[in-house]
Amino acid sequence: MVSAGSVAADGQTVNARVLVIVQNLPVPLDRRVWLECQALKAAGYDVAVICPKGPGDPDFHEFDGIRIHKYDPPPVAEGFAGFAVEFTYCWFATARRAIREWRGQPFDVIQACNPPDTYWALALPFKLLGARFVFDQHDLNPELFLSRFGEPTTMAGKAQLGGLRWLERMTYRTADHVISTNESYARIARERGHKSAQEVTVVRSGPNTSTMRPVVSDVAEQFDGKHVLAYLGIMGPQDGVDLVLEAMDLIVHKYDRKDVHAVLMGFGDCLEDLKKQATELELDEFVTFTGRVSPPEIADYLSAAEVGLCPDPKNPLNDISTMNKTMEYMSYALPVVTFDLHETRYSAEDCAVYVEPGDVDAFARETIALIDEPERRAELGTIARQRVAAELDWEPQSRAYVSVFDRLFNVARTYGTSWPAVDRRKRDVGSGSDPKGRRRIDLRDSAAVRRFAGQRNDAERILEDLTD
Repeated sequence: MVSAGSVAADGQTVNARVLVIVQNLPVPLDRRVWLECQALKAAGYDVAVICPKGPGDPDFHEFDGIRIHKYDPPPVAEGFAGFAVEFTYCWFATARRAIREWRGQPFDVIQACNPPDTYWALALPFKLLGARFVFDQHDLNPELFLSRFGEPTTMAGKAQLGGLRWLERMTYRTADHVISTNESYARIARERGHKSAQEVTVVRSGPNTSTMRPVVSDVAEQFDGKHVLAYLGIMGPQDGVDLVLEAMDLIVHKYDRKDVHAVLMGFGDCLEDLKKQATELELDEFVTFTGRVSPPEIADYLSAAEVGLCPDPKNPLNDISTMNKTMEYMSYALPVVTFDLHETRYSAEDCAVYVEPGDVDAFARETIALIDEPERRAELGTIARQRVAAELDWEPQSRAYVSVFDRLFNVARTYGTSWPAVDRRKRDVGSGSDPKGRRRIDLRDSAAVRRFAGQRNDAERILEDLTD
């Protein structure tokens, strides 16, 4: 296989090809995977992706110089047999496209993003042909099983959990390098996966804060001036969106706050059940389900919202998982109400309000308290934006990510102006307008950020402030 040469500040092409496999979401909808692909491309690597289709997606297209192969998504899985069919279908659909990509020109690295932990078996024959295997671990599937179903008591349940643990062991064993989303996952890769410290790299799912940034949004007007709460993310059994609806039931009916509206952005296995729950709780007037949302829509809603909601219940998976939505809220100077989870506290530190896990009434009360305290929202929102930009941004994460591949191919890299993806000096954090014509908040002016964070649902007042 190739022996890549050094890369200097002139940004010359690396003589190495990377194939990225992801089953969970289409690309570029999967923000982490797309940022990874862009970082590799900016660093000079040749990049291809295999993933399922989103609505209206073609079988193949090239976007920003990255080749994207897509297959029709499988039917919605129900039960163990359904998941087995889904994983098998996706595995063979991916294998066919990987072989096609290899025949065009052999790749040097295959990166698999879980779930599921089945792509080690696809990587193995390519390893025998000289490719390397990088495991980008997004989830801990044994913990996911325990979080959904609890400790199994039947033979079938124990066999399923045992199978998940075996697949994880084989993935660790096959991997030349493991990428972990946080230190909790990295510790498991070292201890349970028996990987050395040199074989594990933490790459957090930090947002690109130069693009995820607050704008002047008037979407609150469509909710008759109500205080807007926001949820952004997947809506699966372990994500706790049902707890948002329980909290809204308390806010609206127990505490008689008819001036609040929750916007729930995203999709997942539980979406239709959540809509039914909202109707049963008589919340249709106070809750909006947007379904899948685009980046401009995310910017509009998160810029207009006053509180970001993190309802993830405490369980073996959530407690040690990094929640992307927490950092995305922070990017928009949005204060957060969350159940107190280990990795969420690491992400948000002092810019969130923490509630005892499972205490939905406290979750509702703290949300109301934030709504009624604009100065506190302004303080938390300002701290949030400062922290995510300084500590959690994708820029340092992209360097850590690309360094994994550079080490595999002995690439020596000089970071500088030739790599815009990691050049902080090229960031536009001033005011002006975004591509959609919306006025941006001047992130260089901490006073302007603070004023925005305290009055964000009043677009007319914010525009007057920017004009002055």
